[in-house]
Amino acid sequence: MSENNIITPENLVYEKTKVMTDRVLHYCPGCGHGTAHRLLADVIDELGIQEDTIGVAPVGCSVLAYYYFDVDMQEAAHGRAPAVATGIKRVLPEKYVFTYQGDGDLAAIGTAETIHACNRGENILIVFINNGIYGMTGGQMAPTTLPGMKSSTSPRGRDVATMGNPLKITELIAELPGTYYVTRQSVHTPGNARKTRRALKKALEYQKLNKGTCFVEIVANCPSGWKMTPVQSNKWMEEHMFPFYPLGDIKVPEK
Repeated sequence: MSENNIITPENLVYEKTKVMTDRVLHYCPGCGHGTAHRLLADVIDELGIQEDTIGVAPVGCSVLAYYYFDVDMQEAAHGRAPAVATGIKRVLPEKYVFTYQGDGDLAAIGTAETIHACNRGENILIVFINNGIYGMTGGQMAPTTLPGMKSSTSPRGRDVATMGNPLKITELIAELPGTYYVTRQSVHTPGNARKTRRALKKALEYQKLNKGTCFVEIVANCPSGWKMTPVQSNKWMEEHMFPFYPLGDIKVPEK
């Protein structure tokens, strides 16, 4: 190795954050969960709040998140993460509390818990991974599945006439008076990952203000559930998911 290739503190541009453990991620290759985990862990590390952070993960692809985040983690029943996080934050208001949930968990079985926690303005961060499908349990249609999108329970595509419209839960959340910061981002490119990182950082910093719920949606791909390669799934997401779920801030604090 030449001197130019020796890694020093001056030229190091990437290293493993101490907020992630050494466990190998169980997520499918090309899935957005790993990147989302890394970004959230990075922010916790940068803010120096590792010892003061508590995460809540319910049932879904993120059910094993406690293996990967080196912070205090609490498991919740399917869909009940906002309720559990509410209890934790009220008992330990000085802690930084987040939930990490998929679309089936948050927008289906957990719809009531999500809406009421946000409406009450619980001072927590909800991280919402939206890949338009039930990723862990067999690729079934989720509330966020697009019209015409195929799944194991909609093999001919989602029929709005019989299956209803996709639920834009993030826009719904933004209308509630208890939410303080609501945004939709993605992690499929370096530029988008940086935007998501900034959003997660702001959301955690806002907890100091005790102004209400922060809600960060991350539109992600599901190569396994969509029956595509990672590259194909990212392209399909750009062409189909983003027009229906446009990226960007939806509700920002007033100056």
